[in-house]
Amino acid sequence: MAKLYFRYGAMGSSKTANALMVEYNYMERGKKALLVKPRLDSRDGDYTIRSRMGLEKKGILLEQLVSMKDDEIREYDCIIVDEAQFANKSQVEFMVHIVDDLEVPVICYGLRTDFRREFFEGSLWLMAWADKIEEIKTVCWCGKAATCNARIGEDGQMVRAGKQIVMGGNDRYTALCRRHFREGNLGPRMQAE
Repeated sequence: MAKLYFRYGAMGSSKTANALMVEYNYMERGKKALLVKPRLDSRDGDYTIRSRMGLEKKGILLEQLVSMKDDEIREYDCIIVDEAQFANKSQVEFMVHIVDDLEVPVICYGLRTDFRREFFEGSLWLMAWADKIEEIKTVCWCGKAATCNARIGEDGQMVRAGKQIVMGGNDRYTALCRRHFREGNLGPRMQAE
């Protein structure tokens, strides 16, 4: 029975690397998996899905997936969606359709919350509708579990207000435990820079 998975983690928890490894595992077993990402994530080009450690593969846009015919989608053994937090409600509903009606599993990777600890639209609906929700863990600078995404401003300090979506990587974001997030403590590495 196909399921909708939401595998979430803070920044730097290897979500994209995990997605690429799952796609590779399907391919290695003679199966077809389709890599997908939202158009909004254009940091590495429109169709490139790239992890921080350098793994990359071409995929399609989520906006293209929702316009595919059911028979085209059924050709795949799995759909893998990276940066799923950027999906909207209707796109998540379409993923539910793929799972329930087409019986193709959909594995989504993304952030659970933004730099204010508020849900993204895609994350909210994936948390509500996913059959299986799994955390991909990473650690804070102190060694405790990191569950918060801290945005770093131009001044090197933690940003607590602003637009929900500002694209960036290690230069703009870091993962923190809840305590250090609440304190605004980015750690010794960030303070030294």
